[in-house]
Amino acid sequence: MRMSAWIRQHIAALRALLVLTVITGIIYPAVVLGVSQLPGLKDKANGSLLERDGKVVGSSLIGQAYTDGKGNALAQYFQTRPSNAAWSGDDASPDGYNALNSAFGNMGPESTVDTLDAADPSKDKLSLLSTVCSRSAAVGKLEGVDGSRPYCTSGGVGAVLAVMGERDSHGLVTHPTRVVSVNEACSADPKNETTPFQEAYEGVKVECAKRGEDYSAGQIVPIRGDASADTPVPTDAVTASASGLDPQISPEYATIQAARVAKARHVSVDQIKSLVDAHRSGRALGFLGEPTVNVVELNYDLDSKFPFKG
Repeated sequence: MRMSAWIRQHIAALRALLVLTVITGIIYPAVVLGVSQLPGLKDKANGSLLERDGKVVGSSLIGQAYTDGKGNALAQYFQTRPSNAAWSGDDASPDGYNALNSAFGNMGPESTVDTLDAADPSKDKLSLLSTVCSRSAAVGKLEGVDGSRPYCTSGGVGAVLAVMGERDSHGLVTHPTRVVSVNEACSADPKNETTPFQEAYEGVKVECAKRGEDYSAGQIVPIRGDASADTPVPTDAVTASASGLDPQISPEYATIQAARVAKARHVSVDQIKSLVDAHRSGRALGFLGEPTVNVVELNYDLDSKFPFKG
């Protein structure tokens, strides 16, 4: 009795399925796994894990925060760049570097105006500009360098005015009648009035911003100020990477941290700088990207060579 064409086709398909399953689902993965465990490849294939005393303390591929758990930098460690990959839920933490929550900030150069909550200052939503300003001021204070930047107030928020008044045909205010420093909230204490970063704008006194008030009707005017564009606090110290997980910082950021780390560990700055140079990598293929320093590997080496004694 001849087998029908329909049955023959399905038997052939089943055989093909079994053969391909063995090849792609068993043989190929086994070969790849075997190759990945060869000397020179095993460490990277297994996650580039760093161990101390038999305990995994990190991965050289994923950054981690070196803080006291409250967001305060530990003086004995080099600090990473900010991270938007924050922990949430029961393990909520502002430090970021949660590999399960890789994220970016999604804010661009036009993000200059903060949203000031009417009742609770802790719920304020900072613009990208104010975020950069506050981070730069904090890094400058920590490292003992000038953290001021153009378009930032001395208080660490964006130097931005909302100018209201008569407009021309292009929508620009020609005769200001009211000017508000939109990122500087008025003090709740009448005895401690907020003094805006700029006293007046085109002859009109600048006001502080009242929480919950909408100033979108005004023309937004960023004020550059006198700060130098050549700030010692580099860009990577105040902005997060796209993934929020990068363990690298720029050599410039590592350099301004060297003195603090050396003081905390009671060694010379030259010793710390030599260690930084040892962990510095150049551009890929000699021309792609920028030189970097892997902070996780650097701090791991720090603890091995110059243990912190408190």
